Amino acid sequence: MADWWKKNHFYVEYMVHEGSALFVDASAITLLVGLVRLGQGEAAWNGWLEAMKSPLSIVFHIALLVAIAYHAFTWFKLFPLTMPPIVINGKRVEPCVVVGSGWTAAIVAALALLGLVWRIAA
Repeated sequence: MADWWKKNHFYVEYMVHEGSALFVDASAITLLVGLVRLGQGEAAWNGWLEAMKSPLSIVFHIALLVAIAYHAFTWFKLFPLTMPPIVINGKRVEPCVVVGSGWTAAIVAALALLGLVWRIAA
């Protein structure tokens, strides 16, 4: 029973998707630590910023980016399968539009967050 999920491609993709959620958690914890450091004062905040600039941290964040992008891709891919059909002007919205809208919203939110972080760090 230990390898039941390896016998079907869809189960493998599901398990990888669920595993990638751990990277989402790691990213959230990293940001939470930064918020705590910000609350502890300028020295703690500057120390956290310096830690985020280390080569190991950069590699870690690249791995987070890849895993979170995969997680988002598989999440948005599920949207058309799990939500009721969207009908606009009597026509059903194509699944690719639903997925594309999700990606667009995620990219806009990520860019807004990046801009905010960039302003705080500057």
